[in-house]
Amino acid sequence: MSGLRKMKKYDWKDSNMALVGSKTDRAVKKQSAETEPAWKGSGQREGLQIWRIVKFEVIHWPKESYGQFYNGDSYIVLNTYKEEDEMHYDIHFWIGKYSTQDEYGTAAYKTVELDTFLNDKPVQHREVEGYESELFKSYFDKMTIMEGGAETGFNHVVPEEYKPRLLHFFGQKRTVEIKQVRLCKSRLNSDDIFILDLGTKIYQFNGRNGNKDEKFKAGQYVQQLEAERGGKAKSEVLDEDDMPEDHEFYTSLNDEDDDDDEEEQVPTDYTKELYRLSDFTGNLVLTKEKKGKITLNDFDTNDTFLLDLKTELIVWIGQRTSSDEKSKALQYAHEYLRKSDHSLIPVTCVKEGIKSRSLDMALSA
Repeated sequence: MSGLRKMKKYDWKDSNMALVGSKTDRAVKKQSAETEPAWKGSGQREGLQIWRIVKFEVIHWPKESYGQFYNGDSYIVLNTYKEEDEMHYDIHFWIGKYSTQDEYGTAAYKTVELDTFLNDKPVQHREVEGYESELFKSYFDKMTIMEGGAETGFNHVVPEEYKPRLLHFFGQKRTVEIKQVRLCKSRLNSDDIFILDLGTKIYQFNGRNGNKDEKFKAGQYVQQLEAERGGKAKSEVLDEDDMPEDHEFYTSLNDEDDDDDEEEQVPTDYTKELYRLSDFTGNLVLTKEKKGKITLNDFDTNDTFLLDLKTELIVWIGQRTSSDEKSKALQYAHEYLRKSDHSLIPVTCVKEGIKSRSLDMALSA
C-alpha cells in the first residue's frame, strides 16, 4: 500500500472493545468526557459531526470531507436529530480495514465516552468497512473509501505527480458507494462504473449494465476532480462495448491482482435469533431464547439480549439489568460474533426506553 505503513487487516478479535462498559471504564468516563475538547458543543444542533482518531486523540474531520473515509483510519460519527422537540442521537465508530488496534480501540472507548457526555441518550453503533449499516450509509450522498490514511491523503499532489488509482462506483440512488480498488483488470465488471484517475487524464468506464445513478455519481466525481486540478486534467467517458483492448484505460491496469482480501462474509442462515444474557442463576450465561419472528414482548427489562439479524447485531440492555450484565454485554456480543460466520456485521447497542430506528426496523420486518 503506497505511502502508508505496512499494516495488518482489521481483526475484531484484537479489539479492546470488550473492556468498554467495565466498572473501571465507567468510573473515569464522565470526568474524561467533560474534559475532552472534541466534545464541546456536540449534540447541540441537528446534523452530522465526524471525528478521526489520531494517536489516541479525537480530531475534528473537515466538513468538506464528510462521507470520505480512509481504510487505514478509524472515525466517530455523531448524528443528531429532533423528534417531538426532543434531541435524539446515533453514535457510530467506523473501522477501516487497515486501521490499527490502537485506533479502533480508542474509537470504541471514545464512543462510549461521548455517550456519557450526552447523558446516556445515544444509541451506539459499530461499523466495519464494507459491512456498514443502511442507517450509516443514509447520512451521505456518496460514501468514498480511499486507500491509505488521512495523513497521506491530505498531502497536496499536483496532477503530473499523481499516483494512478481506480475507483469503483456501485449501488443505486442515495446508496451509490465509491471505493478505491487495486489497479487490476480483474476488478472491473459490466454491472458498475469505474473511474481511472491518472492525474492529467481521467477515464470514466461505463460497464454495459451500469445504472443511471452510478453514472450520475461518477460524472459528478469527474467534474469535481477537474475543478480541483484547475483545468490541468482532461476527462473522457468510455463505454465498455466500444473500447479496443489496447486503450490506455486497459493498458494502465495490471493483469494480476495481488490483493489478499478475505472472501466476503455470507451467513448460511438469515433467520433472526434472540439470545438472553442473564446472571439470575449466579453465573453470567448467554442462552438462545427464540428463533424466527421476534417482538418487543420477547425482551425482559431484567436482562440483556442479543438480537442477531444476521445483517446486524442489536444489543438490548434492560432498565433493570444487573451491573454485570450491562458491563459485559458488548464483551459477550464480541465473543458471539467472533465465533459466527458473520463477525463483521454492524453492532447496535440500545438501552431500553431509548429510541432506536435500527430496533424499530428490526422488529417491524
